[in-house]
Amino acid sequence: MATILIVEDEIPINELIKRNLQSVGHTCISVFDGRVAIHELAQHEVDLILLDIMLPEIDGYEVFQQIQGIPTIFLTARSNLSDKVRGLTLGADDYLVKPFEMLELLARVDAVLRRTKKESKSFELDGVKIDFESRQVFLNEYPVECTPKEFDLLEVLVNNRNIALSRDRLLELAWGYDYVGDTRTVDVHIQKLRKKLDMESRIKTVYKLGYRLEV
Repeated sequence: MATILIVEDEIPINELIKRNLQSVGHTCISVFDGRVAIHELAQHEVDLILLDIMLPEIDGYEVFQQIQGIPTIFLTARSNLSDKVRGLTLGADDYLVKPFEMLELLARVDAVLRRTKKESKSFELDGVKIDFESRQVFLNEYPVECTPKEFDLLEVLVNNRNIALSRDRLLELAWGYDYVGDTRTVDVHIQKLRKKLDMESRIKTVYKLGYRLEV
C-alpha cells in the first residue's frame, strides 16, 4: 500500500479522509497548511498527495509548484472550469470537488497509484497467495484453479479490502458496465471463492448490500 500526505485545513475532513485511507491499508500523514506540507515533504517520502487548494500560509497551487514530481490529487470546493483547468495544466493527476463520497476518493486514489506507483505484484492472507501478474492463486502453497471471473472478482475484493461493496458495484468492477445479468451471479462466485480458498471468515456478507474482504 501507499504512503499518502493529506493536506487539508478542515480538521474533520482531514480526519475522515485519513480514517478511510487507513482502513484499506494506506499509511497517512496529516497536515493542515501549505508551509508544513512543504516541510513534511522534505522529511518524508510519499507516494501521493491529497492537496486542498484553499490553505493557510501557502495555497495548494504554490505547494504543488514547489513539490513537482509527486503524484497529486487536488481537493477543493472550487468547481468552476477554470480552476480545474489550472490544476490539471500544472500537472496534477486528478481533481476532486468537495463534497465528495469517500468511495469515489478511494477509487481515484487507487487509479492514480496504479498509474504512478509500482504496486505489489502479489497478495497474501491466511495461506492464500495471489500472483496478479500470472493470475495464479495458491492455498498453502498448492495451486487453486480459478475461472477468469473468479480471479477478477477476487482481485476486486483485494483491491477494495475492508470496504463494503454492493453486488451491483462488484458486477461493474469485475464483469464490466455492459454486463447483462442479475446480481445472483455475484453470490454464486463468492460462494465458490469462499470454498476454494477457505475464506468463509474473511469474505463477509454485508446485510442487504453485498460483500467485504476483511483483512
